[in-house]
Amino acid sequence: MTEPGLRVLAVDDEHPALEDLARMLEGSPRVTEVAVAAGSGEALRLLADHRFDAIFIDVRMPDIDGLELASVLDQFASPPALVFVSAYEEGAVGAFELDLHPLDYLKKPVSRARIEEAIGRVILDRSPQPPVTAPGGAGDTEEIVPIEHQRGGATRLVPRSSILYVKAEGDYVRIVTDEGRFLVRGALSELERRWLPHGFVRVHRSYVANLQRASEVRPELGGGATIVMADDSEIPVARRQVAELRRRLRA
Repeated sequence: MTEPGLRVLAVDDEHPALEDLARMLEGSPRVTEVAVAAGSGEALRLLADHRFDAIFIDVRMPDIDGLELASVLDQFASPPALVFVSAYEEGAVGAFELDLHPLDYLKKPVSRARIEEAIGRVILDRSPQPPVTAPGGAGDTEEIVPIEHQRGGATRLVPRSSILYVKAEGDYVRIVTDEGRFLVRGALSELERRWLPHGFVRVHRSYVANLQRASEVRPELGGGATIVMADDSEIPVARRQVAELRRRLRA
């Protein structure tokens, strides 16, 4: 049976931006209905009478901003999936402070590819599946990982699926993603413990790899191996970890 398409609400106080967002949502084959609201007040009126699978919200709006609207939605018995849209990279940081559980954060100007990626996350979120609880706390179950810059400034919001691997560097870990490399204070063992339910596996004393982003495993002389990641980077696999890695890849 074909999965029914999504009903989506787009919210933005700027008319051209709202038109662009709605047009891209309507262009997705996985969306069957798109409603628009030129502000949070209009959005709340629509939400009172209609059910939506997802809501794409601009963060900065007059009167009731996107974070305030999301806080209201969080009180719903069955709230729509939440996707933030903003021209500012730091725009959705408050969502994590308020524990609003956004599925994605899109930075303007939004591309069609990012729209489709967000829609895919909404569909995955709606699919029946057993809950996965990471030992590290509620924030570790989010698809978006907030990374604080070591020298202050904005917090970077990184999709967990974009992370290739993490490398230990003294008292820090270097998180390698499709978008760049980020050095943060922390222990590799702690990330290993918290991210294990998301497919991240310790393959070496200095490396935790996202097996979902691995493209090849090459055996090496001496019994070790090398993992080739999606960006063609290579990370070592310790000899004692090879058997466990093969078991996980066969599972």
